Amino acid sequence: MNKLIEMENVEKAYKLGETEVHALRGLDLTINKGECVSIVGPSGSGKSTLMHIIGCLDVPSFGSYNLEGRDVGEMNDNELADIRKELIGFVFQDFYLMPDVSAWYNVSLPMIYNRIPPRERKERATQLLDSVGLSQRINHFPNQLSGGERQRVTIARALANNPEIILADEPTGNLDSKTGEGIMQIFNRLHEEGKTIILVTHERYVAERALRKIHLKDGMIEFEE
Repeated sequence: MNKLIEMENVEKAYKLGETEVHALRGLDLTINKGECVSIVGPSGSGKSTLMHIIGCLDVPSFGSYNLEGRDVGEMNDNELADIRKELIGFVFQDFYLMPDVSAWYNVSLPMIYNRIPPRERKERATQLLDSVGLSQRINHFPNQLSGGERQRVTIARALANNPEIILADEPTGNLDSKTGEGIMQIFNRLHEEGKTIILVTHERYVAERALRKIHLKDGMIEFEE
């Protein structure tokens, strides 16, 4: 299989006043293209820090991270923004939708930043919302949608620029289990279509949907299954 993510001896340390906190400690990780992976662990295990580094929202303090053969640690802020735009779609627990615009406009936003022409943006946003079961809700604003519908908009937005990786941080954290199950069915379909899915979660039923589960503890991989 093609290696998509390669981390070797990755460490991440933060300064909190006079104290240095080590969030990741010599972590080695390889994720192949097309995998479905869950990252689990208790609070403080390093899940969020690892997610931020995988998503190019942060860089290691030490060690190497290669994403599709490119050294992330050597990138400047503009290069990091470009690789996020090109390769990664984000799905967050809190949705982060713009409240004053419609569902289709929210989905269009990444395409605006990517300078996609208006007609193509609207057609693709409409198609993506239809693919997540919201064809009748494209003109609704976020406050007119349920939590599950808002998360579906978030998934459609994550797909706007056709990324290789969908990186989901607690994607069912604000949803009841039945609604969350519907969201997981969408992720399963995306995986079957060839997307690389990375789920950061504390929900057992979410983690179990992944074909590979990585357990973190104290900033290190404790074990995999």
